[in-house]
Amino acid sequence: MEGTILPNEYMVIVGTRPEIVKMAPIVRALEERSLPYIFVHCGQHYDYNMSQQFIEELELPAPTYGFKVRVYSPGLQTGRILALTERVIKKTRPKTVLVEGDTNGVLAAALAAVKLNVPVGHVEAGLRSFDLRMPEEHNRRLVDHISTHLFAPTENSRKNLKRESVWGKIHVTGNTVIDAIIQHLPMAERKSNIINELRFKHFALVTAHRAENVDDPVVLQNFVETFTEAPLPVVYSVHPRTRKRLRQQRLWRKLSSSSNVQLLPPLGYFDFLVAMKNCELLLTDSGGIQEEATAPQIRKPVLVIRLSTERPEAVEAGFASVVGVQKESVLAAMENALKLKGKLPRTSPYGDGKAGKKIVEILTKEDSR
Repeated sequence: MEGTILPNEYMVIVGTRPEIVKMAPIVRALEERSLPYIFVHCGQHYDYNMSQQFIEELELPAPTYGFKVRVYSPGLQTGRILALTERVIKKTRPKTVLVEGDTNGVLAAALAAVKLNVPVGHVEAGLRSFDLRMPEEHNRRLVDHISTHLFAPTENSRKNLKRESVWGKIHVTGNTVIDAIIQHLPMAERKSNIINELRFKHFALVTAHRAENVDDPVVLQNFVETFTEAPLPVVYSVHPRTRKRLRQQRLWRKLSSSSNVQLLPPLGYFDFLVAMKNCELLLTDSGGIQEEATAPQIRKPVLVIRLSTERPEAVEAGFASVVGVQKESVLAAMENALKLKGKLPRTSPYGDGKAGKKIVEILTKEDSR
């Protein structure tokens, strides 16, 4: 899909649902200042439910360009997105290409821009897990080293970038995920009925989908035993990848028949926001949820069921704990987390909810020089 292209616009590229969420505040900030921009969906997650419908729900404009990338091999996917975004960048010649995060689509779009001598602005730059088993770690490092503008969400992120001697200019802005919570939670509470679907009034909300966890039969077994024995009922939003692995390991029946567990399909963004606001604590291997939980409107303890995190600020502030994947350690951490209710910080380490406006202001100042 194509719209009328004005010369010398910014280009905002998204490809997955978390990217749409985190770039939405930047799109709104551009519109507030009447700055022309091109909105591109690069197609990494492209079906109606995951993309166009979601964009509509967030009351964002339709993408100026949208692609459908129907390949799943990481190399093929990256190459295909690179070729498609290169075509659009070459046609429109934006003044800056803005990408967010650490997906294959982000890497591909950033490479396409750099090859055409168009500056890249990396939103959420400088995150590091220091765990090279994670493909996201490869992507985020590469994008940081080819970006002109590095929008680091925190001082920790800035230090990571300085340590690696990136050549681009570093700006500490806060994380747009806090802006997104502030802007989207009222929409979610108007539109979501998830609370009426939950069996439990007091519950722990769980997500687990990373390959290093769910593809490991021992870790998956630990998770099932942990959730069925948890000191608080568990509401588990199950990713398709995880569901497949649970069935392959013959663990699905044990989990689904437990009176202590309610299994749900992957929740939409609005449903998940409302569930987060109403849960007692979160268990997750997701990065973004560690940030979202720190928003004053959510403010929940998070147990990171991984061996590392690229969000140390949430840990340092007291919101999150990296608890590993062993049943005993996770159960003990749940007991401890339940005692933290009401004792969490009042402010988020990821900013005051104005990151999107700060990023746009920085871009306009840099461009006026």
